[in-house]
Amino acid sequence: QVQLVESGGGLVEPGGSLRLSCIASGSISDIITMGWYRQAPGKQRELVATITSGGRTVYANPVKGRCTISRDNAENTVSLLMNSLQPEDTAIYYCYALHRLLSTVTGAWGQGTQVTVSS
Repeated sequence: QVQLVESGGGLVEPGGSLRLSCIASGSISDIITMGWYRQAPGKQRELVATITSGGRTVYANPVKGRCTISRDNAENTVSLLMNSLQPEDTAIYYCYALHRLLSTVTGAWGQGTQVTVSS
């Protein structure tokens, strides 16, 4: 099993920056892809960015050019640096890991960390 714990959320002013971190524990050697999703009140959870163990990244259109996802395999962490934050970025951000459990590929979610962009 894989357990994920996020941190780094908080309140920032529009145009500000924030770095989110996620620590993975458990069967981390079975992790295929890690990433970040977000969910605003009353809306569906949406992709922010993902990164493979080899470093390949994918970004959702709303955050392209403003966010950078990185992964430290040695420390079993994945981070998301968000710049030029806007009020529409306000959401709960969830860490995600796609991993193998025996022969089954499944996903694991963290508990989420709140990001609020407001004056």
